Amino acid sequence: MSSYPALLESGELERRADLLWSMLGECRLCPRECGANRLKGETGFCRVGRRAVLSSYGPHFGEERPISGRKGSGTVFFGGCNLGCVFCQNHEISHGLAGYEAEPEMLAFAFLSLQHDGCHNINLVTPSHVVPQVVKAVLLAAREGLTIPIVYNCGGYEKVETLRLLEGIVDIYMPDFKFWDQKRAVALAQAPAYREAATAALQEMHRQVGDLKIEGGLAVRGLLVRHLLLPGAVGDAASIARWLASTLSKETYLNLMDQYRPCNRAREFPDLARRITDAEFQAAAKAAIEAGLKRLDHLIQV
Repeated sequence: MSSYPALLESGELERRADLLWSMLGECRLCPRECGANRLKGETGFCRVGRRAVLSSYGPHFGEERPISGRKGSGTVFFGGCNLGCVFCQNHEISHGLAGYEAEPEMLAFAFLSLQHDGCHNINLVTPSHVVPQVVKAVLLAAREGLTIPIVYNCGGYEKVETLRLLEGIVDIYMPDFKFWDQKRAVALAQAPAYREAATAALQEMHRQVGDLKIEGGLAVRGLLVRHLLLPGAVGDAASIARWLASTLSKETYLNLMDQYRPCNRAREFPDLARRITDAEFQAAAKAAIEAGLKRLDHLIQV
């Protein structure tokens, strides 16, 4: 059972929703701290104002097995992003803002529709810049009977103060810890101090929900970390794995993702103009095992 229905009963969910909404007046939700008055239509790096951009929503069966299950993960794709990854595989959405502006009432309708369709969870894809809109929608949907787990599916560039306002609302955090090398983060995602932001964020996420808990083959609560392995970046993967094992937990559930392909502007960067090799993936997986991580997604049968 998710925690946010209890927050609804106590009035805390409404308090958080109102607080987060007011923060749109001088937006400092993410590490960029743009300061845009989004309530008046100003935009910062993410290029999204008062209304969230809803790209699509529906059951998705391509996530990790504990997330997709048999009936699918209820994915909600948001336009815009607080990262500028040159290799983004969803760049039409994240950079092109494909979709339409939606009030919280429309988002709440989407959440309830996904629950009605039997989805196992509400999977918020790229929600970092629309946390106030999302929480307002969760409030409205919870009043109408939303109870399934909330998944926060992000790029890891988060602000701890914002995450603290999600405690008890988000059941499953699913960040992609993209970079360890700081220069790579700036060059490929325009993300200064990415490592500092991501490590602080993941520690806060883990504090809130702990290691991933799976019941009946389905994730119900906890932290699931992803790492999209980039060409020539096995060192990043190894460093991230060591940090996860030593700082968070050796029980951290890690999905080393091998599906990189040159997308968006990736071919402008010689190092990114190819797919990863099998040898690179195996080296990254070996490094994770040697770091002491016990739960690698590609080795787990659910």
